[in-house]
Amino acid sequence: MTGIDWLILGLYFAFVLGIGVALKGSMKTSTDFFLAGRAIPAWVAGLAFMSANLGAQEVIGMGASGAKYGIATSHFYWIGAIPAMVFVGIFMMPFYYGSRARSVPEYLRLRFDEKTRGLNAISFAIMTIFSSGISMYAIAKLIQTLHVFDGVFLRLGINSSWIFDFSILISALVVLVYTFLGGLSSAIYNEVLQFFLIVAGFLPLTYLGLKNVGGWSGLKATLGPSYTHSWAGLSHPNTNRLGVEWFGLVMGLGFVLSFGYWCTDFLVIQRAMAAKSMSAARRTPLIGAFPKMLFPFLVILPGLIAIALPTQPAVPPHARVVVSAEPPGKGIIPMKVDASSGKPMLDKDGKPQLDYDLAVPNMLLHYFPPGMLGLGLTALLASFMSGMAGNVTAFNTVWTYDIYQSYIRPGATDEHYLWMGRMATVFGIAFSIAAAYMANRFNNIMDMLQLVFAFVNAPLFATFLLGMFWKRTTGHAAFTGLLAGTAAAAIHHGLTLPAGAVAGIKGGWLAITHIYPSEMAQNFWTAIYAWTTCFVVTIIVSLVTRAPDESKLVGLVYSLTPKPEEEPMAWYARPASLAIMVIAGTVVLNIIFW
Repeated sequence: MTGIDWLILGLYFAFVLGIGVALKGSMKTSTDFFLAGRAIPAWVAGLAFMSANLGAQEVIGMGASGAKYGIATSHFYWIGAIPAMVFVGIFMMPFYYGSRARSVPEYLRLRFDEKTRGLNAISFAIMTIFSSGISMYAIAKLIQTLHVFDGVFLRLGINSSWIFDFSILISALVVLVYTFLGGLSSAIYNEVLQFFLIVAGFLPLTYLGLKNVGGWSGLKATLGPSYTHSWAGLSHPNTNRLGVEWFGLVMGLGFVLSFGYWCTDFLVIQRAMAAKSMSAARRTPLIGAFPKMLFPFLVILPGLIAIALPTQPAVPPHARVVVSAEPPGKGIIPMKVDASSGKPMLDKDGKPQLDYDLAVPNMLLHYFPPGMLGLGLTALLASFMSGMAGNVTAFNTVWTYDIYQSYIRPGATDEHYLWMGRMATVFGIAFSIAAAYMANRFNNIMDMLQLVFAFVNAPLFATFLLGMFWKRTTGHAAFTGLLAGTAAAAIHHGLTLPAGAVAGIKGGWLAITHIYPSEMAQNFWTAIYAWTTCFVVTIIVSLVTRAPDESKLVGLVYSLTPKPEEEPMAWYARPASLAIMVIAGTVVLNIIFW
């Protein structure tokens, strides 16, 4: 890091903190703080909708998954995101926005009952804490890898082993300040800034990397079809790098995890609910889907390039530090090292584990000179911090409205709930710090994140699907189904283990009845079992319990809700037209990289 790098980084921090300070005066009610006053333009909400999912999990995690699983990681976009984003824009936003619910759990209360809302609020609050912690872990890992504070710690005589902990605390403090001051509005505008920073920082990285390896054709020649064909070998789990067959991919990722995340996760839904009108809310996920289609080229390709480069590459002329001090791994991805012993971490078969999370940070070190390195680092930090802020704003909303107001302090003034929202920001970040240290057990943070989604979002999607499209679904059935689905996920996870893993946090803590080829394959099937169990149990219990009063379901069930009227607009700006264009583009991309 040279002077110009520090200047770019300093300007970014000044800008994000400045947004929080500037917006503080407009945070007069709880609606202003939690829902941005429902006054955000459609294009801003659309970019924020996509960028809320563009945190550390995506930038570092997708680069890591690209190095680990190859171009098949693109399925997380073209199968695991775009169809669900279209569905939520066309079908689900009219329910969310039209009901004027302030959160996803509150919608569940309106459609079902209080206990279903409470169960989802608690599980979602836990999930956001883990997601925010993963972002903190990625920030600290990045700063440690790029040796950002090495010189400072050396001059102060502080042991460099504290850099990881210091980085977590600094990132937590910055996010705390601007979220505490500006609420959701601050998070949304920082997410839009982050989007443009990611594009500016990663376009040259991808270009330089591809040029270095001889373009896409050179990458294909170096890595082979298992890395460069997205659908190759999916007839059997042992013939592809993901370790899953086509049904597990399409059902587990493309349907359960994808729709479960985009349709029910309040983190992203909150952005659309902040839009200024019903039409803007429906267009929000569709607008976000256009750049989402192209993001594999920015975040997955660097991972493929990192694994394709020669192992132990020569240090570029502009580099001031060695690319990695750890033992050689593969490409420029080092082995994962135990922080306490300094030795490579081994799986149960005695094989060294690669630290795939370092794919993107090492690419920055390898290709970027001073100035560009500062821009790349700033882009990464922006994505991590907006990911943290997104989870924290979702957490403080659900905690305040769906837990505190409902069960702890009902009937208080709006001013009191605004104060509680700010306090929730403080202790939400404190819990996230603890979760950050748990993420250190995984060598790919996407593996951990998808596991969390399998437990929380997969059964919830079954509940939503039945609740929105089958008016016979009852509150008792929804609650029972959610419990059964989560239990099924826990049992499946406790009875299975990924290849090479040790029984414990990655599974097998009940017994080992099946070994999956990869963590991701285990995640997909955990989600399938959770969704199927919840779906079946909810139907059975609905049929043996009293049907709800249809008059109370208007605006909450598809068949009982009037079709929303379209605002006058050009044909290409209508939700249906945007949806057709997005789906057509996704089909073309799947064919090209078949």
